[in-house]
Amino acid sequence: MKIKNYTEVIEFILLGIPHTEGLETMLFVIFLFIYIFTLLGNFLILLAIISSSHLHTPMYFFLGLLSTFDIFFPSVSSPKMLVFLSGRSRTISYRGCATQLFFHHFLGCTEGILYSVMSYDRFVAICHPLRYTVIMNPKLCMILATCTTLIGGIHATILTSLTFQLPYCGPNEIAYYFCDIPVILPLACGDSSLAQRVGFTNVGLLALALFFTIIVSYTRIGIAILRIRSSEGRSKAFSTCSAHLTAIMCAYGPIIIIYFQSTPSPLLGAVVQILNNIVSPMLNSLIYSLRNKDVKRALKKVLCGPKLTSET
Repeated sequence: MKIKNYTEVIEFILLGIPHTEGLETMLFVIFLFIYIFTLLGNFLILLAIISSSHLHTPMYFFLGLLSTFDIFFPSVSSPKMLVFLSGRSRTISYRGCATQLFFHHFLGCTEGILYSVMSYDRFVAICHPLRYTVIMNPKLCMILATCTTLIGGIHATILTSLTFQLPYCGPNEIAYYFCDIPVILPLACGDSSLAQRVGFTNVGLLALALFFTIIVSYTRIGIAILRIRSSEGRSKAFSTCSAHLTAIMCAYGPIIIIYFQSTPSPLLGAVVQILNNIVSPMLNSLIYSLRNKDVKRALKKVLCGPKLTSET
């Protein structure tokens, strides 16, 4: 990604969350708590998966990746937001803004693809249980993980390059709390129509395609579960998917809300982005630690030690 040297803008000013003037101290405390809880929760899940040999399976391999991305994703916007909510500088450098935009779309895209990969993993586990270990072998898991990261990188590189190849020579105030395409492009001095079209198409079509693959996987899973004769078997099969389904609803729910609003609202857009970028990664750690017995058992072992865990 090359950033042109002719731009006159060397930094941008983040104006923060729309319509929240005077609430900076309260928001700082809330978001600091959420951010710390997110980092701690996802780190503990990652530690539990690494330290517990019985969790070294494809399902928990992808969960470990999700926890890793959930550590980095809120870190794209939260630290800078906490800085200006504490009353310090609201400025962000030109390169810092480009970096923030790149990693926002890279991690967001990668997580979206990872949700689809995890739904495919659950599809194989429930619809083809006898062939699960053969199909979801370590080589395929590594290929899926690599492709997920590679596609996310290509997606983010295209969007960031199109956005920052434009000249920025006038206003530098961003009416938002982090650098994103919809709030950056209006500041460009040149024609931004191509970047707008590609950005909307790239993000919209990719999200729609990923959501479609998830629906297809879980439709097949639902049919397979209904064919299970015993209620205990159906309950066990559903429990293996419930955490992932809940996480998907938390991730895609805010995005669906923003696309179905009749008139775009800056405040609603900011709230949706906060839910998606900051709150959802925290909820994922809660969902997978509270709704998954294997993770709960591994976490108890990490926190309390093997002896106390075996006694309980």
